[in-house]
Amino acid sequence: MTRQIGVLIYPEFQLLDATGPISTFELATRFATDAYRIKLFAEEPGLVKSSSGVALQAGPLPNRPLDTLVAVGGNGSLAAAGSARTLAWIRKAARSARRVASVCDGTYLLAAAGLLEGRKATTHWEVSADFARRHPKVHLDAERIFIKDGNVWTSAGITAGIDLALALIGEDLGETVARRTAQKLVVYHRRPGGQSQFSGLIEVDRQDGRFAELLDWMRLHLDEPLTVERLADEAAMSPRHFSRAFTSETGMTPAKAVERLRVEAARARVESSSDPIDQIGLALGFTDPERMRRAFVRAFGQPPQSLRRAARGAGVTLN
Repeated sequence: MTRQIGVLIYPEFQLLDATGPISTFELATRFATDAYRIKLFAEEPGLVKSSSGVALQAGPLPNRPLDTLVAVGGNGSLAAAGSARTLAWIRKAARSARRVASVCDGTYLLAAAGLLEGRKATTHWEVSADFARRHPKVHLDAERIFIKDGNVWTSAGITAGIDLALALIGEDLGETVARRTAQKLVVYHRRPGGQSQFSGLIEVDRQDGRFAELLDWMRLHLDEPLTVERLADEAAMSPRHFSRAFTSETGMTPAKAVERLRVEAARARVESSSDPIDQIGLALGFTDPERMRRAFVRAFGQPPQSLRRAARGAGVTLN
C-alpha cells in the first residue's frame, strides 16, 4: 500500500522543516518499496520561496484525500495561519486524512484550523510563550520533541521533524524499517518523543535577559539548596512575583531552570570524567541518584550511565 504524504508549505517556510521529513520518508521507501508518495502543496502553487531564499515547487491544494498531512513551520507561519483559504483546506483535509502532523511552529496552522483544541501539543521552545497566549485551549508541552494525541502529531523545532517522521515510519512500517532509515540518515534511532528540547537551554542562557545575573549566580551555587524563596531573595523580589516574572522571561519555572542547569553541568562531568556518577550528582545538588537519573531521562532521553558509555565510543551502528 502506498501512503500519500502531503507537505504544506507557504512563503517564508523553513526549508529543513519540509526537506527533513521529505528525505526521511523517501529513504524509507528504499527499505519498503512504494511505501510513500510525497507531494508538496501550497495555497499559491509554483515556486515557493523559503526563508533561506531557496524555493521549492509546490502543487495546488488538492481535493483528493491524503494519508498524512504535514504542516511545516517557518517565519511565514503566522501569515499562513491567517489565511482563511489555507485553514479551510486544512480542516477539509484533516477530516479525510488518517493523521495530521506539524513541524516546529507549523502548530500555528493546526491550532488556527481548530485541530489542536483540547489536545496535547508541542512546538519550538522559542515560540511557546506566544503560542500559549494565542491558543490557551491547547494543552501545550513545549518540553517535548514530539507528541501524539489521537491522530494528530506535533513536533518541536526543525530537526525534530526528522524524529517525527521516523516515529510515523515506525508506526506504519515497523521499527526495523525506521531503524534502517535512521542509519541511512546517520541519526540516532531514535530520540524518544518524551525527550526535552535541548535548545530550550539557550533561552536560559540569554545574557540580555532580566535574570542573566541571577542565572550566572545559580551556576556557581548548584551544590546548594536553590529554593524559590532563596532565588527570589537573591533577585530582591517577593517569591510570588519572582516566580511569575522568571517563568514569563525564561519560559520555564525556577525549579525547572535549576534542574536544567544541574543536569547540563552533570552531563559535562559524566561524559568527560571517570568520577562516580553518584558523586557527581551530589556535588551538583541532586539529593539522591534516582532523582538525577529521572532528570537525565527527562532532558536527554537516557540515564547518565548510557551517556557515559556513548561518550566512550558507543554510538549508531552504520550498515
